[in-house]
Amino acid sequence: MKRSEQINFASDNFAGAHSAITEALRLNAEGRATAYGKSEIDLKIEGIFNQVFKKEVAVFFVATGTAANALSMAFFNKPGGVIFAHEHCHMVEDECGNFILFFKNYLLKILFLGAVEHITGGARFCGIPGRYGKIDSEDLDTAIQRYKPEFVHSGRPMAVSITQSTESGTVYSLEHIDAIAAVCQKHSLPLHMDGARFANALTRLQCTPAEMTWKRGVDVCSFGATKNGCWCAEAIVVFNDVARAITEMPFLRKRDAHLFSKTRFIAAQFDAYFHDGLWLQNAQNANKMAELLARK
Repeated sequence: MKRSEQINFASDNFAGAHSAITEALRLNAEGRATAYGKSEIDLKIEGIFNQVFKKEVAVFFVATGTAANALSMAFFNKPGGVIFAHEHCHMVEDECGNFILFFKNYLLKILFLGAVEHITGGARFCGIPGRYGKIDSEDLDTAIQRYKPEFVHSGRPMAVSITQSTESGTVYSLEHIDAIAAVCQKHSLPLHMDGARFANALTRLQCTPAEMTWKRGVDVCSFGATKNGCWCAEAIVVFNDVARAITEMPFLRKRDAHLFSKTRFIAAQFDAYFHDGLWLQNAQNANKMAELLARK
């Protein structure tokens, strides 16, 4: 087999873009349009997100999932903030905040200030163990209770984040998300969903976007499309506290250098992505191929 014909399973980021996405980019490269998120297609896609989630949401386009996650956490940020997430999730291990070292048969995990810590101005993670990339609601509750709001020396709970689909290729059931959300509500904490592979989870669960997010108690979602056929198209979708998001998130995004001038090229990708259910078709195909490999 020639090298060009080999399939690389290192990452879904190695794949190219769907032809419909490429064509949408080409078509929108012609002519002129208002910059910085004010073009006709930008506004159109914001409306489509409302339709997809059956709710008025605030949408902010970014180029990477790391940006979406970090800015989402910055939106929740408060001094001394602690974020509760799975110990092996992308935000903890793969956004420039973790280094694994093997030394004399010992595994050492060294934590650095990664993207989330940097953009939030110092928030830290409390990594929670869990089988198959998922955190248990009881373990989450126990972890949160270790932090006493009045004890300034250890920080204070700020937010909870789950990944859907997880980094292990598993999916939180709707009931599992309900249980996580109940713990968040008990402690008055916002719930974030890292949806880098949102469509894969959605098609697996056979539910609607609303049923997997805000109807379960999710406050903000990092909505990913890059890993499902787009070139680079990610969005921060805010379900609750929309008015504050509309006021504050644009400044967070600009301050941290994630505001595209020609955002219409991100919007154009989402336009093709949602058209005729392409995003769900791509995810269904990816899931089918993953199941095929699992049986080999």
